[in-house]
Amino acid sequence: MSPVLPLSSSRLRPRRPVRRPAVRFLPFCSDAHDPKPEAGTLAQGSTGWHVGGLESPSADCPPPYLQAPPVPLVGIARLAANSPAAETKRSSTARPEYFFLPVKSILNHCDSDRVPFDWTINPYRGCEFGCKYCYARYTHEYMEIDGGEFEQKIFVKRDAAALLARDISQKYSYASKASGYTHSEHIAIGTATDPYQPAEREYGVTRACLEELAKHEGLSVSVVTKSNQIVRDIDLYQRIAAKSALSLNITITTLKVRLARLLEPRAPRPDLRVRAVRELRAAGLNVGVSASPLLPGINDGEGELEAVAEAVRAAGAQWFFSGVLFLMPSSARQFLPFIRERFPKLARQYEQWYAKNGYAPEEYRKKVSERVHRIREKYGFATRPWEGMRTATVGGQMSLAWDATALRGECQQKRRPCASKYN
Repeated sequence: MSPVLPLSSSRLRPRRPVRRPAVRFLPFCSDAHDPKPEAGTLAQGSTGWHVGGLESPSADCPPPYLQAPPVPLVGIARLAANSPAAETKRSSTARPEYFFLPVKSILNHCDSDRVPFDWTINPYRGCEFGCKYCYARYTHEYMEIDGGEFEQKIFVKRDAAALLARDISQKYSYASKASGYTHSEHIAIGTATDPYQPAEREYGVTRACLEELAKHEGLSVSVVTKSNQIVRDIDLYQRIAAKSALSLNITITTLKVRLARLLEPRAPRPDLRVRAVRELRAAGLNVGVSASPLLPGINDGEGELEAVAEAVRAAGAQWFFSGVLFLMPSSARQFLPFIRERFPKLARQYEQWYAKNGYAPEEYRKKVSERVHRIREKYGFATRPWEGMRTATVGGQMSLAWDATALRGECQQKRRPCASKYN
């Protein structure tokens, strides 16, 4: 029985307006030197306006003197527009488009005191796994690309390793202010894109970054992924763990294969991820599991979250956490139509909970936090490595189950996402 709250229990809070990506230019239809229409001619929007002139106008093509000038691209949008196509050996017509993104830095600073990391590394921009609920779709909007193309246009940061060597020497601190100068600043890999998506097999940016991290001593690093491909780099993780603090996190939202394929179309099967947990632990590495996001009425049924916890505990997972679905506007535009199509009985509830607010009702989130706390106690999951790394006080739910939801909430409050436009 799913512990979804009745519709009457929803309490919505107003959402702050979200910046929409600018339109580059309006369609150009007629010669710039055409004269303005004389009195008595058809006005814009009149029946008969057509492409190519003013004699017979069309509604979707304004005359030249009404056209706005192209909006110049700046920052990451300009870099994306100038990104050359990346060669690929994949021949499938369903493959994404790949581009080489000429970034100038790979360490992205996150100054939120509600998350346990100071820096993020995202070797790619966009993610082929195509998870229906993915919160990071908004990062494509910074490049003036619709969030719906997050899994179709993948940007590769091929110079990441060289940039990382420079960034560590110039930016990184081995005594972070947030920890009271007692711990190194923490680097989280994979906060806005999966570092082990299929592109990694061809371009190897994640492994190149790990090779650079393995050269340093005294770092603090964590990785999060949905892919069992992570086991390929066990040798590097062992080298990093020998000289730095390292924690690995595998995301498993359900053990049901068909449901996982529906929600996470191109991510590896849940059983393969459980096996990856076992292999990483057998290699002596610190590994935990994220069961986020918990989707009301879909993967939060009685015993489902507990089944994931039991399976990963048997595989050797040392910690476990989960958080409720959070929807940024760009994600809601993709996810809510999916709910209406595949889970029509839940559509009304999701619309009421998420159409005007990115969060599920507080009462539901509180029950989930309590449930996760009971699960951790039942299966004996240890304290996660990053807990206690920061001295700042965090919200009530954070002590029970930190996850990307907390990061996203803080990012939405500040309107300056930690997985930012520079990732």
